[in-house]
Amino acid sequence: MPEADLLIYNCGQLLTLRGGLQRGSHLGELGMLTEGAIALSGSDILEVGPSEQLRESLHATHEIDAGGRVVMPGFVDPHTHLIWAGDRAGEFELRVAGASYMELLEAGGGILSTVRQTRAAGLDQLISQAALRAQRMLTYGTTTAEAKTGYGLDYDTELKMMQAILSLDRQGPLELIPTFLPAHAVPEEHSVGKYTALICEQMLPQLREWWPDDRPLPFVDVFCERDVFDLDRTRRILETASQLGFPLKIHADEFVSLGGARLAAELGAVSADHLVVTPPADLQVLAQSDTVAVALPATPFGLAQHEYTPATEILEAGGILAVATDLNPGTAWCESMQFVLALACRYLGLTPAQAIAAATINAAAAIDRQSRLGSLEPGKQADLLVLEVGDYRQLGYRFGTNLVRVVVKKGRVVVDRSA
Repeated sequence: MPEADLLIYNCGQLLTLRGGLQRGSHLGELGMLTEGAIALSGSDILEVGPSEQLRESLHATHEIDAGGRVVMPGFVDPHTHLIWAGDRAGEFELRVAGASYMELLEAGGGILSTVRQTRAAGLDQLISQAALRAQRMLTYGTTTAEAKTGYGLDYDTELKMMQAILSLDRQGPLELIPTFLPAHAVPEEHSVGKYTALICEQMLPQLREWWPDDRPLPFVDVFCERDVFDLDRTRRILETASQLGFPLKIHADEFVSLGGARLAAELGAVSADHLVVTPPADLQVLAQSDTVAVALPATPFGLAQHEYTPATEILEAGGILAVATDLNPGTAWCESMQFVLALACRYLGLTPAQAIAAATINAAAAIDRQSRLGSLEPGKQADLLVLEVGDYRQLGYRFGTNLVRVVVKKGRVVVDRSA
C-alpha cells in the first residue's frame, strides 16, 4: 500500500486548478472535485482523487478531516514591495485631504520618503519589520510571494534589501521570489540620465557578480512612468538586464501610458503590472504574448481612484490575467490576497472563480513558477489552504475577515486556526 505523510480528506470542494495557466475566456476553470482528498509526500503532492478511494488505497502517517470545507492552492502574490522601513501615515492624511500621489513624489515624499527611512535602517531592522508582514500574509493564505527591492536607490541599500529578502526566504515558511528594482524612482542626488547609466553600467553587473550560484537569478523591474523612467530609459535598463541573463518585469501604465505594456511583450517580460491606463491597441499586443498582465486593485483603491485595470478587455483579447496585493507603505499596505479577490470581483468584474484562478495558477505564471506552484496536481509543491467555509464563492463575497483555517506549505502545516 502506498505511503503518504499527510492525507487531507472529506474536502467538500477540492479546487485543483489543474491544467496549466488560464488564458482569456478559460479563466476560472477550478478543476473542482466534490468529496475529494489530497495526499502529500514530503514537500510534494502525491495523489489527488475521491476521498473514499484515497483513504482505501493509501496509508497516511497523519490525516486531516477537512469537514466538508474548501481546500485549494495557496495564494501566490506576484507583486509586493515587502521590504521597507517606517511608514507614510502622515502622507496618507495629506492625500485624503487632496494631495495627489505624483505631487507628493515631486515634493520629495512618496517613494523618496521611504527611501530615506530604508537607507537609515540596518539589515536586522529591515528583516524584523518585514517578517511581521510576511507572517500576516501567510496567515491570510499567501504561501509564495514576489518581493522587490526599490527603496534604496543606491547599490548598497538595494543589496541590503535583497539580503533581507533572501534571509526571510531561508527562514520561511513564506517562500519569496526576489526582484531587483533600483529603477523605482530617481534618487535626489542624481539626474534620471545619470542614474539610468549607474543602474546599467554598475548596479546590474555588480548584482550579477554577487548573486549566489545556487539560486535562480532575480527578476529586474522598472517603474516606467512619467517623471520617473521614460520608455527609452526603461528599454535600456531592461535590455541591459536581459543581456546579463536576468528575467524581466515592468511597472507600466499606472498613471500615464508610455508604451510599457507593448515593450514588455516585445522583450518577453514575465509580467507587466498595473496596466490601469493601457490603450486598447497595447492590450491586444500584450494579450497575444505570453507576458502576464498583473492587476493590482488594492492600489487604485488605496489612492481612492476610480480607474482600475481593464480586466474584462484583457480577457476578451485572450490575455493572461493575474492579481496581486502591491503590498507597499504608500498606496497599498495590504497583506491579504483575500481582500484583493474581493476588490477584483467588485472593480475588475471578475467572478469568484476567475479571481481564484488569477490569484493561484496565473499568479504563479507571473513569477514563472507555474510548473511548480499554483495548482494541486501530483508532483507539484504541496502548498494549500483549508478554508473555514464549504463554498468557494465565499471568497470575493466576504471581506474584512480571514476565511483561512489551515495553511500547508511544502507539505507541512504552518498555520492552524482550527484550535
